[in-house]
Amino acid sequence: MAISASLVKELRERTGAGMMECKKALVETDGNIEAAIEAMRKSGQAKAAKKAGRVAADGVLEVRLSDDARRGVIVEINSETDFVAKDENFASFAGAVADSALANDAADAEALAQAPLKTGESTSVNDAREALVAKVGENVQVRRLVRFDAAEGRLHSYRHGVRIAVVVDMIGGDDELGRGIAMHIAATNPLCVDADQVPAEVLDKEREIFRAQALDSGKPAEIVDKIIEGRMRKYLEEVTLLGQAFVKDPDTQVGKLLKQAEATVVRFARLEVGEGIEKKTENFAEEVQAQARQAD
Repeated sequence: MAISASLVKELRERTGAGMMECKKALVETDGNIEAAIEAMRKSGQAKAAKKAGRVAADGVLEVRLSDDARRGVIVEINSETDFVAKDENFASFAGAVADSALANDAADAEALAQAPLKTGESTSVNDAREALVAKVGENVQVRRLVRFDAAEGRLHSYRHGVRIAVVVDMIGGDDELGRGIAMHIAATNPLCVDADQVPAEVLDKEREIFRAQALDSGKPAEIVDKIIEGRMRKYLEEVTLLGQAFVKDPDTQVGKLLKQAEATVVRFARLEVGEGIEKKTENFAEEVQAQARQAD
């Protein structure tokens, strides 16, 4: 039977699916829009599972702090492309997931997936994710959740666009200092708070590299150890928050700045969208040709 454009338009508005998918569903159900919606919901679940294996390395980071700044979360929600990451449906989902993360005690992304999307609703985060996959046509994943519970201090945050997010647990100081420290961490990406937190294996590896460099340069063996210790001190200044020069005032170390304010950084987290994900790169012309072949 002939399917009218108005019927396809109505189905698109009700499902958020593409025009060709809507027309195909209506043809298969002889124009019965309710049956088409049911069939598309069923196939949408299958599509969500099928797309789950595709690399989702784009997306956004959401940050939420409680009103008293004692509880906080950073949540990473991934999509396959920047185009979908900017879609209002994706943005709405990401915001709701972050709200849900703050409202419950899920310890990680896996536990968050089973939580209600919003307090009092029956739809889980994962059910809403699968519905979004069907709507936007890309793999969407709730990848990471970092939770903060400040025992003594307050939490401070900074988000650079939607791709870098920082939360800092700080005792003492004020909101201006806390935000400044969070912005500094976003810019410099320190490894940890201080030298005591640098893993022993990292220190051993750096010493080994510095020793090999010193020996290769022909330095006398009796001064190699002194050279290594000097380079290790510089290395620790570069990779630890307290040792770094403050980005807003390069003449002042962060550690000195905090000491002057009688403040202490207990912990911080800095997340960047897609870090650690191996994103497949493709030739654009080949990608277009592949899509064209699929459409035939």
